Amino acid sequence: MPKITVLPHETLCPKGKVIENAPVGQSICVTLLENDIEIEHACEMSCACTTCHVVVRKGINSLNEASEIEEDLLDMAWGLEADSRLSCQALIGEEDLTVEIPKYTINHARENH
Repeated sequence: MPKITVLPHETLCPKGKVIENAPVGQSICVTLLENDIEIEHACEMSCACTTCHVVVRKGINSLNEASEIEEDLLDMAWGLEADSRLSCQALIGEEDLTVEIPKYTINHARENH
């Protein structure tokens, strides 16, 4: 089973974290949540927002392919990069991953808009 290295994030994971034995086929979002990394997921993982946006620094080719809907949503994500994914849609493959949670997210509900 692969491991996920989560790079340090100021509030969600200040020291970073290594998750051993990540379940193949499970989303990155669920795996982070199960390992006490409270990544936002305002749409309850239904691929309707960008709050669970991550940048996959290593292992992106082992993930499932992004859908057209995911790609359209990612266009609205803060800090979009070529290796960006919605963690609720990115299913863990057989390779180790390194992920970075962007410093900011767009969450209108939390921001009282």
